[in-house]
Amino acid sequence: MGTPRYQKLLNQTHWVQAIHTAVKGRARYKVNGLYHSEALKRYLESRLLEDKIISQARANSYTGNVLVIFHPDNSLNTIASLIQEIVLDYRKKASKSLGTSNLHSFGTKENIGFVGGNNRNIFDSAVLSQISMQRQLNQTASQLIPVVFALVCGTALLYVYNLDEGILLLIHKLHTPLRDRIMLGITFLGDPLVMLISSLGLAISPLYSHRRRQATILGIAGVGAILLNCLMKIFFGRARPALWKHIINVGQHSFPSGHAMVSIVIYGFSGYILAKQFPEWRFWIYGLTVFLIAAIGFSRLYLGVHWLTDVTAGYAAGLVWLIACILILESEHKYRLSLEKTTFEQDSVLHSSSV
Repeated sequence: MGTPRYQKLLNQTHWVQAIHTAVKGRARYKVNGLYHSEALKRYLESRLLEDKIISQARANSYTGNVLVIFHPDNSLNTIASLIQEIVLDYRKKASKSLGTSNLHSFGTKENIGFVGGNNRNIFDSAVLSQISMQRQLNQTASQLIPVVFALVCGTALLYVYNLDEGILLLIHKLHTPLRDRIMLGITFLGDPLVMLISSLGLAISPLYSHRRRQATILGIAGVGAILLNCLMKIFFGRARPALWKHIINVGQHSFPSGHAMVSIVIYGFSGYILAKQFPEWRFWIYGLTVFLIAAIGFSRLYLGVHWLTDVTAGYAAGLVWLIACILILESEHKYRLSLEKTTFEQDSVLHSSSV
């Protein structure tokens, strides 16, 4: 650090970029690789606070920024160089640690030692936690496939044994004015048009510029689900049930349920993203997501505008599209990491020859 060649390396790469520098001795930096990396967040904060020129350091893995308060006599480039060196050091250690677990990661596998004491404990525990979380999240799509199979089989059995009408008549006995209002509110939460506008709004909103990838795929998921549902309704052309007078306006075709299909895509994808950002709350997030999706499907049965097979088929078709969207998200994420790995390996060669 400090050699002309290394300083040139810092200027040429985009690992660290100062974004808020109005107050002397206080700056916010955008750190490439910090987004969604709790391990790097902890490592950065720990290493920065060890330096005497740093009085406060707070990293945010959801925005990819790190706020640093330092002695005013030091320049912004000095702090950027310090952060850059910590990031490079972290990635070398991450490469070595993850490489022993047969996991792909970016970085070189140079034979360097870990820092001692608390830094080592923080780094190791954070990386292991991140590995465990990623393994669990990578299994999500494969765990949903049996659910699709069960929904398809359930739909077929309900249709073969002609159970749709009897189930709706049983549900009709639950009707009260209060429950009618509650179900109208729940069914509104699953309205395809409302969810489409919401997902497209998030996709183009500047508030989600740091989560552009997820927001864009959410918009694609919403549009795709609605288009697929419209095509399927036209193809099957199944009439809606008319067992009693409807208290809500609906279209002509019934199969599959648009509310069920679109809600499982939009809310399911949103729940997946939230579970990745807040892994400690993932069971609550998944639980509430499933409850909301199930409530929307039941509201369509309660209101008498869908057969049960419409709802189960909508869930099955939506789940297939949801799995596809999750795989697209994760594939794009892996591709981006592979590009970062290539860039980092090139930078590491230059760094090694300059120190």
